[in-house]
Amino acid sequence: MTQPLALGIDIGGTNTCFGLVNRRGEIVAKGNLPTTGHNSVSDYFSALALALQPYIETAGKENITGAGIGAPNGNFFTGEIVFAPNLPWHGVIPIAKTMSESLGLKVLLTNDANAAAIGEMMYGAAKGMKDFILVTLGTGVGSGFVANGELIYGNDGFAGELGHVIAVRDGRKCGCGRNGCLEAYASATGIVRSANEWLEERNDSTVLRAHKGSITAKMIHEAAEQGDAFALELFDFTGKILGQSLADMVAITSPQAIIFFGGLAHAGDLLLRPVHKYMEENMLNIFKNKVDLIRSALPDADAAILGASALAW
Repeated sequence: MTQPLALGIDIGGTNTCFGLVNRRGEIVAKGNLPTTGHNSVSDYFSALALALQPYIETAGKENITGAGIGAPNGNFFTGEIVFAPNLPWHGVIPIAKTMSESLGLKVLLTNDANAAAIGEMMYGAAKGMKDFILVTLGTGVGSGFVANGELIYGNDGFAGELGHVIAVRDGRKCGCGRNGCLEAYASATGIVRSANEWLEERNDSTVLRAHKGSITAKMIHEAAEQGDAFALELFDFTGKILGQSLADMVAITSPQAIIFFGGLAHAGDLLLRPVHKYMEENMLNIFKNKVDLIRSALPDADAAILGASALAW
């Protein structure tokens, strides 16, 4: 008997990845195409359907249970991408309906961080957990909140925007237009902003000074690993702001664990040690020492596809 498969599609700002996944979370085939460079959103949809067709034909449509799409600002309830700042098209895009019609499959949509949380629950570190928070630390800060075994979508499908809680009152400007969001401090972009600000204001001796203006989060990570005091302080500062915000989140959903995913999470203990320290220092007594901090168990390159595919099950 042929094993049932789910199609997972992850729409990123520059690239769209997709794959066919079995129940065990094994990707049996995968591919990609650029998200950008299409004349219109309908051209992109046509190109995506065309790219997916050979995979669907090879697997046999009757063996595919459905498709899940993870995308920035994807709304699970409406199947629409709504005003996504990092995508080349603007406004409201009815992607689930359009793709369902062109592929002839059931299609569900959610935002990329929620997709990662579902993937983590089905195939990863949160297997068997009923209450956890998944935090993605990439260009921005995304999150998925799972409580009582269910992803929290809220009234309108947009619940769980950890990146846009105000972490620093009247703080630095965020890409969303507000001031002091967690994303402006605790993302890869945020730690780079901190580095450049400090280099302007201070005269520390650091290997990063030679790269002022072109610093990346990876450079900060490498400098910290070599014991650069300035880089280590940057991780402490970033971990403090993230840890304080997570202590607040714990008070709301009382999770068993917080799982970290994305580029900045690769810094491992350099980031998670200060996050843990400041989270516990700011934690309400009844929650102290109860919440595990865990790195994602999903392979980075495939996690988004796995998360999106889990929607289809």
